[in-house]
Amino acid sequence: MHARSALFDLYGDHLRSRGGEAPVAAIVRLLAPVGIAAPAVRTAISRMVMQGWLEPVTLDGGRGYRTTERANRRLDEAGDRIYGRHHPRWDGAWQLVLVEPPSARSARARLRADLAFLGYAELSDNVWISPFARGELDSVLARADARARTARAVDVCPAPTEAWDLDSLRAEYEDWIESAESLVAEHLAGHDDEDQAAFAGRFHLVHEWRKFLFADPGLPDELLPEDWPGRRAAELFQREAARLAPGADRFVTRCLEATA
Repeated sequence: MHARSALFDLYGDHLRSRGGEAPVAAIVRLLAPVGIAAPAVRTAISRMVMQGWLEPVTLDGGRGYRTTERANRRLDEAGDRIYGRHHPRWDGAWQLVLVEPPSARSARARLRADLAFLGYAELSDNVWISPFARGELDSVLARADARARTARAVDVCPAPTEAWDLDSLRAEYEDWIESAESLVAEHLAGHDDEDQAAFAGRFHLVHEWRKFLFADPGLPDELLPEDWPGRRAAELFQREAARLAPGADRFVTRCLEATA
């Protein structure tokens, strides 16, 4: 687990609902049970400040860091997808995004990654498609210094689901279902502190589940097979995350209050 990813998980899953800020000492204490050492935490924080995800702030517990508005938008979007908070109704139309890519190679690569994260797939060169208009599209294009035209396609037959690699995604979901319970059990075993164990187990569960944000475009249910394993995987995730939440919350509260 990389420190930067762990920080996104920590802020998104635990700190966003607590004002999106925490003292450095508390962040270090919170990430220790998941194997992230203090020097790695501080280095990742510095990089996230430079990238515009975090900003320094003075708190009662000492110097700390708060998520920026850009980070809050990304964390809220990710949280909605992780926990399935919103299930938009599909009207049968598709959004086409005809991209005029930036000239810089690094910017093009970043744009492709960001569009895929939002749930778009490249139907043909520089033509991206999604069953829904994604709220962050304009900001993603602006950050890459790219422009695009959008179009609404109503009669697309057959449905262009082949633009996404659903076979690989199916296999990933099936593997996750087989490994999720043992993943949690591994982090619960051998802990004297039950709340810390619940935090570590839930943290790793969310971290592994979060990887599907980069793979699953969130297609409407009617475009997926009846036996789609993503549904069973989501039920398992929700059940285990809810079971571990009370202990994890107590541990987070303890760590934050220890620096007050």
